[in-house]
Amino acid sequence: MNDFDAVTRIREICMSLPEVTEKPFGGHTAPSFRVRDKLFAMTSEDGLSLTFKAGAGVQEALGAEAPERFFVPKYVGAKGWVGARLDVDHDWDEMAELIEDSYRLIAPKRLVHLLDDGEPSDIGDS
Repeated sequence: MNDFDAVTRIREICMSLPEVTEKPFGGHTAPSFRVRDKLFAMTSEDGLSLTFKAGAGVQEALGAEAPERFFVPKYVGAKGWVGARLDVDHDWDEMAELIEDSYRLIAPKRLVHLLDDGEPSDIGDS
């Protein structure tokens, strides 16, 4: 999968969530995704990785289970964020779940309830 395909899939997953906006982070130009102006997913400038927030223990579990796909990112890794390499094959249903989990950790409860009250999502399918 090339960079464009991965970033396109990430964009589709993120933008399907309530009140998400796409806005670059800082002086960067790479896509980053926010809810209420709080980051929950960012792609790297080179398009080779995605960084997202994860719950307690998830960072360690993903890194131990699939070190070829997941890593502890610089700067934000100490705060529980996870890096995913985009130049390797991924299970996009799993990636959609991880992105949605990041959204749930960052979004206001009211928006999270919209996800819970809505119909089951198919954001990872295709």
